Amino acid sequence: MSCCCEKTPEPPEPETKGDCCGGGSKHRRDWLLLGSAAVIAGAYLLYFFHGLLLLAVWPPLYRFCIAVKELIHLMWWGTLVGILAISLLQFVPRRRIEQWLGKEGNLSGLLRAVAAGLFFDVCSHGILLVSMQLYRKGLGLGQTMAFLIASPWNSFSTTFVLFALVGVKWTLLFIVGSLVIALAAGALFHLLERRGLVPANPYRSALSEEVDQEPGFREQIGPLLRRPSGWFAIFKGGLLESRMVVRWMLFGVILAAILRVAVQADVFSNWFGPSLAGLALTLVAATVIEVCSEGSSPIAADLLHRAAAPGNAFAFLMAGAATDYTEVLALRETTRSWKISLLLPALTVPQVVLIGWLMNRFGELT
Repeated sequence: MSCCCEKTPEPPEPETKGDCCGGGSKHRRDWLLLGSAAVIAGAYLLYFFHGLLLLAVWPPLYRFCIAVKELIHLMWWGTLVGILAISLLQFVPRRRIEQWLGKEGNLSGLLRAVAAGLFFDVCSHGILLVSMQLYRKGLGLGQTMAFLIASPWNSFSTTFVLFALVGVKWTLLFIVGSLVIALAAGALFHLLERRGLVPANPYRSALSEEVDQEPGFREQIGPLLRRPSGWFAIFKGGLLESRMVVRWMLFGVILAAILRVAVQADVFSNWFGPSLAGLALTLVAATVIEVCSEGSSPIAADLLHRAAAPGNAFAFLMAGAATDYTEVLALRETTRSWKISLLLPALTVPQVVLIGWLMNRFGELT
């Protein structure tokens, strides 16, 4: 099925952006987005208006509604910040992005992309929105992946929570491990793109002809900021640009809530010990369970303390950037390439396993 994005990778105006990439034209409804939103809204209404009745009549449905509420409460702010960031990124000229992040593929560019991903104070869901927008602005594939993978939690606030949960030593080791994986994966993706083994960024070729004539940030956004309708148009553009990712987030919340009802949290500490089998099971569980960055931190701490498996805790945190199906599907829709999206786990999981195994061994020695 064709999409207008294939013809014009850079959508022209905020009012028209969402009709294509967000999941269909204006004549075709995005049933995944609408259905997921309806289920989540229904769970909210049932919990707040009929919670006690549900607890008495159907406890599993009650627990499902609680899980939906908790997940949304954890991830809403990061998603909103991501949408706001996208709203502004729409108007940032591509030449400015290149100046900030450096030339694609070289060490300086990859280091800048990694630093930007590490210090961008948004949760993993928000960072996914921002990274996809950067790719649509023409950022190289290697830098996009380095930015996306740089930190498994992608939030200063959650990093400080990890300091309290797992200690400064392990938190810093987790950060170092994620930086190594981000740099290696970014370099590999750049090499594959340069040799033509994966599709090049289609937005880059479409934008390269107009980059010199592209108006500046203030020239584009200034007139919109002078009137209330312009503020609305800015946010609407960001919302439409992020729709393709938001729908998978909402769908992931539903799957995570179902699994929370079916699988108890203490299963992690009982089954996932500091062995290769436990590490493999941790990756499988983290792949299946869509957990936001804030929600993954307590589980990672439980894996470290109760299962005595720091490497498994690192793997669980990194799985959000390495095996998460939301990111795989969002990459597929943004890059229009299954090869690129499936290479994300293929290139990162072996590194996660190796570093996780080393951390488990280091934990045993200390």
